[in-house]
Amino acid sequence: MAEACGLIESFVAGKSFDDYAADALLRSGVERQFEILGEALSRLLQIAPELSNRISDTRRIISFRNRLIHGYASVADEIVWGVIEANLEKLKDEVKLLLEED
Repeated sequence: MAEACGLIESFVAGKSFDDYAADALLRSGVERQFEILGEALSRLLQIAPELSNRISDTRRIISFRNRLIHGYASVADEIVWGVIEANLEKLKDEVKLLLEED
């Protein structure tokens, strides 16, 4: 999860939404890392369900992964970019805290 967060962050560094929307390779890379993130979180919660209260919006993260994977009428670029801007940093920080405890 930490690696996926870091990769998304590096992929979009210095990019604007317009850059993101215009670059199919960038969108694919970001979406793939969100898929990995959601899958990793799902598996983590299967073995350690008590961690669900340590990571914000676990169900939403997993649902977002499912939407990306299954392409439910495709996900709007604005939604993915909004998740990056509004949620990625917090998720990265929460994952980092968990890893530091280990």
